Amino acid sequence: MRSPHLMNRSDTGLLVIDVQGKLMEKILGKEEILSRIGILVEGAKILGLPIQATEQYPKGLGATVPELAEKLPARQEKLSFSCAAVPEVTAFFQSKKIQKVLLAGVETHVCVAQTALDLISQGFQVYVVVDATGSRHEMDREVGLRRMEKSGVTLTTTEAALFEWTEKAGTPEFRQISQLIKNKEAV
Repeated sequence: MRSPHLMNRSDTGLLVIDVQGKLMEKILGKEEILSRIGILVEGAKILGLPIQATEQYPKGLGATVPELAEKLPARQEKLSFSCAAVPEVTAFFQSKKIQKVLLAGVETHVCVAQTALDLISQGFQVYVVVDATGSRHEMDREVGLRRMEKSGVTLTTTEAALFEWTEKAGTPEFRQISQLIKNKEAV
């Protein structure tokens, strides 16, 4: 019997938050963050996890960066910082019987943190991928992560999440996920 603290592909969804051009220009480590989000999206697709994505005020902040836009489903537009304030986001996960939501995107201390805290209050278990989130300033990122963790969010990494979803070696999905990680590390 697996721990209820572990994610699996039947109870977890991926939420990619606001990876838009004007925001990403200012994010520390943006190339690595975008790469990690891309790996998560590809891995989620291989394993059949539901994916949702948002854009914060796209009229002012631009569209999702092109390298991810083609991989993501249609993005929900929002003005509120929290994605949980967008009924379509939570309704999507509830309709799929998702209990756990893995968050990636920007900014860690604003939209990611507010989404995480609101999703917890709505009864979801929330996970944040620390190597796939970012802020303009490192202190904001660190404080955002600490605040979320203290509030019950589980922090994880891209590789840990992918192998947690995969659950075991020796399957075709495991080979695809392993190759995905190896290919991205070689870049």
